[in-house]
Amino acid sequence: MTSFATTQAIWLKQYAWSLNLIVAALAFWHYSKAGHHNMRLSLPFIVASMPLAALGGYLLVEGRLYDLLLSGALVAAAWRLLSSDAGIGDITRPETSRAVVVGGGIGLASGVIGIGGGIFLSPVLMLNGWATAKESAATAALFIWLNSLAGLAGAGLSGRLEVDEGLLLPFSLAVLLGGLIGSRYGSRVSSQTGVRGLLVVVLIVAAIRRAIGTAGWA
Repeated sequence: MTSFATTQAIWLKQYAWSLNLIVAALAFWHYSKAGHHNMRLSLPFIVASMPLAALGGYLLVEGRLYDLLLSGALVAAAWRLLSSDAGIGDITRPETSRAVVVGGGIGLASGVIGIGGGIFLSPVLMLNGWATAKESAATAALFIWLNSLAGLAGAGLSGRLEVDEGLLLPFSLAVLLGGLIGSRYGSRVSSQTGVRGLLVVVLIVAAIRRAIGTAGWA
């Protein structure tokens, strides 16, 4: 068993945030360059989420019931995306107050769990008809990058920030390559339906891995 596999959850969060900074930057650059980013859409979610993501990174919250509920929420989101025209039909931008509440809630959750939050934000944007699939991907990428940075800042303020550069490097190279290929394909080649389908796959895989980890099988 590798040292990475035996690392406590709080440290794994920090590696996840660090890798998010690479992947999300690549994704945002490609989607923005292709004209899919709308700053007026992104701004309320981001402004509300960052301080709460930092708070979540500062906190230490664990529990199997929490993880199982999270897995269920991811599967439910994937199912709703599959059974609707989310991200493809008519688009209506959210009210600022609603975007602030949603962004803040997702920011806190992303800091506590140790993710960038895009896996929650993208389905919310599409299922509510607030953005197309590619606009959702662009907004989520920026959201992930900023909230991952905020999460690391929160961990630093708590005195629990500890990342081994030697361990991080090989993973960074892998996600750099994958991020380059995936973000370019999603922003320039894939259709809106294709991007939505990829998100469904990501949601299901994330839910399965979370459930397996919670059950102690990995």
